[in-house]
Amino acid sequence: MVGLPSTRTRLVAFIALVSLALVVAAWLSLRGSSPESARDFEECVEAVEAGLPSNDGRGRSMADCNARFAGRRKPGGGYSYYDFMQGRSFDIAGPNPTAEERRQIDHEYIEFLDAQRRETVSAELAKRQNEQLQADMERERQPVGPPLVLTPKNPPSPAAKKPADRSKSANCEDNSLACSWSKLSAAVKDAFALSSRTKP
Repeated sequence: MVGLPSTRTRLVAFIALVSLALVVAAWLSLRGSSPESARDFEECVEAVEAGLPSNDGRGRSMADCNARFAGRRKPGGGYSYYDFMQGRSFDIAGPNPTAEERRQIDHEYIEFLDAQRRETVSAELAKRQNEQLQADMERERQPVGPPLVLTPKNPPSPAAKKPADRSKSANCEDNSLACSWSKLSAAVKDAFALSSRTKP
């Protein structure tokens, strides 16, 4: 007669079941850890690649790893954080920046924005100066009209001109010998002319 299993058979089956569960748990732990228990981004990615066969599940898990860990391992040790707003990396102590590291990164970002603003203002100023210089050069290249002739409104008549004193040279300087000689000769002529008039 086939009856119910004895207590002894049940106990052996229970022990076999527990042993099997322990072997499966040990095998899974040796195979890799789960993404949820990862200590950093790289460990999380390794767990995802080892555990999930489908591309959809793997993509979601990779995005989760990326959201949980901002820092990436550096080859020599430590972590670096890439700030895409500044386009540069910062050294950090752990897989995520601490509050102090976050403040430092934000401070650097404010300085980055200030430098960009100064660059923009300088570039705009240089552009305006260049445009002004080009406009000035363009004005200088344009042809100049005919020469401007200035004519007096009431030109003097030719009869009103006084005869020039020929005894004085046009280019006579007071200290030159030629100028002194012409003054002397003019004085002598005047003296003879005066004496000839005064004689009766």
